[in-house]
Amino acid sequence: MRIDRVKLVAELTRQDMTQKRLAELAGVSRATINYIKGGKSCSDEVGKKIAKGLGVKLSQITEN
Repeated sequence: MRIDRVKLVAELTRQDMTQKRLAELAGVSRATINYIKGGKSCSDEVGKKIAKGLGVKLSQITEN
């Protein structure tokens, strides 16, 4: 699964949330958030955790 980097950064900015805080809320490492922000793909499970941590639907942050 690929999370859209631009959508992820936009959502983090909109919520005034750090990568560290998102990692804590999602239950993943900050390195994982950093990799995804850098354009790397992730598992469906990690994608769902990130969406839940942000409080958005998965479809709002994935690439079309």
